[in-house]
Amino acid sequence: MTYQDILFEARDGVATITINRPQVMNAFRGQTCEELIHALNRAGWDKSIGVIVLTGAGDRAFCTGGDQSAHDGQYDGRGMIGLPVEELQSLIRDVPKPVIARVQGYAIGGGNVLATLCDLTIASEKAQFGQVGPKVGSVDPGFGTAYLARIVGEKKAREIWYLCRRYTAAEAERMGLVNVVVPHDQLDAEVARWCAEILERSPTAIAIAKRSFNADTESIRGISNMGMQALSMYYDTEESKEGVRAFNEKRKPDFRKYQK
Repeated sequence: MTYQDILFEARDGVATITINRPQVMNAFRGQTCEELIHALNRAGWDKSIGVIVLTGAGDRAFCTGGDQSAHDGQYDGRGMIGLPVEELQSLIRDVPKPVIARVQGYAIGGGNVLATLCDLTIASEKAQFGQVGPKVGSVDPGFGTAYLARIVGEKKAREIWYLCRRYTAAEAERMGLVNVVVPHDQLDAEVARWCAEILERSPTAIAIAKRSFNADTESIRGISNMGMQALSMYYDTEESKEGVRAFNEKRKPDFRKYQK
């Protein structure tokens, strides 16, 4: 595959996958998801790779979720909602090596879900986290909700989704969403240190540990599949489309006039 939306680099046992769409705050479209799936498979089953780093281009954003310009009811790719996000999310869990989210800016919406799903998250002090789904007529009815609750607790997860607030890197670290926060200019060095430590460990032991952790939450994959089917039907409603229209028109949405 020739990559258009991402960058891929493999060096000294570390594969770095970068969402390269800074003009839209590294939001993903169908093509982006396909490339991420390909790159994760490429790195995940390469025995010379011991750790995968997922990040975004530039300093402003790690990832801000689905690209609203590619969202007209359904998105512009394959899958139940026009984005193969359930496949992408599952793959982050399924590759037998740690995936580290390097978060240098906004991790919002679907980008927050990706950071949540990664085995480890290392953030710049400039990073911000949060959900926007109910503000734009969307939701992540699976790993983005149920798995998030496993990490930060039910009350906090409901707050994150119902209120759609933004949280600083320090706040994210306190709630367990982030492993460590470092000064912005030390982010790459910190990620490199964590990668170096992982590369000194037994890859088979780590793979078994990862699968053991995943086994405890594997039922969420089924919740996600069912939820994505419901989400597909929701995207075809005027209530959901109002969120997209309002976002693109830079105004507040009026969801309740469409409520049945």
